[in-house]
Amino acid sequence: MKICLVSPYDYTHPGGVSEHVRHLAEQLRERDHQVLVLAPSSEMDDQDYLPGYVRIGRSVPVPGNGSVARIGLSFHLVRRVRALLDEEAFDVVHYQEPLMPSLPITVLRFQKDGANVGTFHAFARRNLGYYYGRPFLKRYFKRLHCCIAVSRPARDFVNRYFSGDYRIVPNGIDTSRFYPGTTPLPELRTAGQRTILFVGRLEQRKGLPTLLDAYAQLRRRRSDVRLVVVGEGAMRWGYERYIESEGIPDVHFTGHVDARLLPRCYGSADLFCAPAIGKESFGIVLLEAMASGVPVLASRIPGFAQVVTPDRDGLLLPPGQPEPWGEALEVLLDDDGRRRALAEAGRRTALTYDWSRITETVLDVYAEARMRARMHMVAAGVHDQVPGLG
Repeated sequence: MKICLVSPYDYTHPGGVSEHVRHLAEQLRERDHQVLVLAPSSEMDDQDYLPGYVRIGRSVPVPGNGSVARIGLSFHLVRRVRALLDEEAFDVVHYQEPLMPSLPITVLRFQKDGANVGTFHAFARRNLGYYYGRPFLKRYFKRLHCCIAVSRPARDFVNRYFSGDYRIVPNGIDTSRFYPGTTPLPELRTAGQRTILFVGRLEQRKGLPTLLDAYAQLRRRRSDVRLVVVGEGAMRWGYERYIESEGIPDVHFTGHVDARLLPRCYGSADLFCAPAIGKESFGIVLLEAMASGVPVLASRIPGFAQVVTPDRDGLLLPPGQPEPWGEALEVLLDDDGRRRALAEAGRRTALTYDWSRITETVLDVYAEARMRARMHMVAAGVHDQVPGLG
């Protein structure tokens, strides 16, 4: 098939949706499909070193849902999008967050020949854009032949505004890249100390203060642990000042880590913590840790509960409450057998999310979408020989 993957987010900026698109494109190409990625970017020459990617518009940072999204907001895309769709005649166009401005909606508006598939990633208490824009957005939602949600919380969230038949297809993970026994990074290990790892953007919803306070309590009782924080964000300076003022020892901030080194970060850890306070539709960092054979402690929030089965392949703890986090850390540090059992079960769970499996499910959705698109064309009295639906 000839497939187009459309994302509203900056394709050259680190982010979960962009990584999702990269892996899906790679898997589809390995199966001999032709794949073109359309997404905005703040870099002008990125097309030169990213084969199969077409830059459509610049991205700008927009606050929302407890984070900052870098999306393309230009509405002067019509001529280029129409020309590209006419030239390529895609069999399937797959949109990530299809109702986000402005690229996905622009493509949806003019994509008429092939099948349209939309994946919804977000989870939140509410979405004012969906609420007030629903009358306008419904016309575009109806153009989707199949809808995917990455988790039950993501499905329930979007279904409140746009009722539909959603197929749950989770995010995938490359288990050949994340695996037990990866060579540690020397700077993240200290002789005689266990490493507790955090990976994520340094923003409020990731809940790092909960872990900092839990770790501080733990360090008052023992000195055989250190905390490594992998990630960057506007709140980093505040966290560093807090650690300095409170005199919390052995906390190391790495900043942004190159994707090639990320598996070695997990390989350096004895325990992994994800203390997010909410607004997470899924737990891809949990799967990365689990695939790497690292025991996981995560907040008891809907998105993480989709991934972790409590006390089997990880621990789920109350969000925003440092005391139970500190207690759970100490218990696991003193119980080699339980850490090993959690790690082994976590690895087995992570294997079920391997991209090879996820891609086959996505292809099943593509087949269903193409069938529905053909049926819509026939019902509308269009001749069967429609480009992209053969």
